[in-house]
Amino acid sequence: MTVSELERASDELDAAAELADGDASERLATQADHLAELAETGADHGRLARHENTLRELEADAGDDVAARIDAAMDSITAYRETIEGV
Repeated sequence: MTVSELERASDELDAAAELADGDASERLATQADHLAELAETGADHGRLARHENTLRELEADAGDDVAARIDAAMDSITAYRETIEGV
């Protein structure tokens, strides 16, 4: 299992938070913090799916630069999910 993918996702979301404004910036920073924690402890499919849903919601309302960072984070989460057993 490669937690570096979750670290990469966290980094992308930190970058997205810097580009975003207001509530979106705060929510992205919070998601980045959660993924950084999961990079240390690991995560299951259900928990990651909840994060992905939040990120999809944020991406829908984001500008191009922020959306690109969120998309990159989602790619890293997907890569990580491919390494864990289950659903």
